[in-house]
Amino acid sequence: MLNRRHLRVKALHFLYAAFQSGKFEFAKGEKDLLGGIEKVYDLYLYFLLLVQEVSEQALQEIEMAKVKHLPTHSDLNPNMRFVENQIGKLLSVNIELQKKCNNKKIAWNDEPEMIKKFFFLIKNDERFKAYMAEDAATGFEEDRKIWLYIVRELMFDFEPFQFYFEEKSIIWIDDFQIVYNAVIKTIEDFKVTDNENKSLPSLYKDEEDDRKFVLELYRKTLLNDKENEKVISQMTDNWEVERIAMMDVLLMKMAITEATTFSNIPVKVTLNEYIELSKNYSSPKSKVFINGILDKIFELYKTEGKIKKTGRGLIE
Repeated sequence: MLNRRHLRVKALHFLYAAFQSGKFEFAKGEKDLLGGIEKVYDLYLYFLLLVQEVSEQALQEIEMAKVKHLPTHSDLNPNMRFVENQIGKLLSVNIELQKKCNNKKIAWNDEPEMIKKFFFLIKNDERFKAYMAEDAATGFEEDRKIWLYIVRELMFDFEPFQFYFEEKSIIWIDDFQIVYNAVIKTIEDFKVTDNENKSLPSLYKDEEDDRKFVLELYRKTLLNDKENEKVISQMTDNWEVERIAMMDVLLMKMAITEATTFSNIPVKVTLNEYIELSKNYSSPKSKVFINGILDKIFELYKTEGKIKKTGRGLIE
């Protein structure tokens, strides 16, 4: 689910907090970092569980309409298409989803009004009305398409959800795009032959290797801070580092640490990754500045033997 870029972003968040506070508490910082990464998966589970909650809300409204004082013909003979949606059913009975949500105590029990408001938004949407029409095409793919539409166009833009998660954890707002992509991919991967034993994606692609990468990147960026700051100062013609944007300095420190620590990651990959991060987390001009400084530092460190790459196609 998480790739190396996502892990770099999480390390960046927690390193920024450490540098801003001026406190390098290694053990606590690493624990918080891993906890922050784990929270990405919690957010993913919350949104997957929403599919079940919305399906149950739809069924509840149908049942309530049947017992009202003067039920109409449509109340007594409701359109069950959404309640019987095969994607909704597969997620509602998914054993792994229920087990993980129970273990992590993830539930929507305390937010019934928010679920009602979200379902109200869905059922008044024109695309949803077309799906519910009796003459609409039916089948597994149509069931998948309507849930993909709900996720893409309605779910992640629903402001009450954003406020809800921001109150729970401020760092979750930055994780929305990662989780959005993961939820979409999960729905796309369902097959008509799947059942309650369908497995969900793991948080890490390779847990041992990925955890080692992000922890080393975090710890060594802190440990090598003075050395990294010194070389950055030298390459900026002794321009005081304090005058450079804090985020730019931090991105360069992380890039230098990665280039000198991980012998299996090409220098070009490291350079490109941190330039990309600068586009999202720093100023428009930062990418050119960071690229120029890192180029000079990497060339110097290759000459001094501080950057050594091993493996096929990595020896420079």
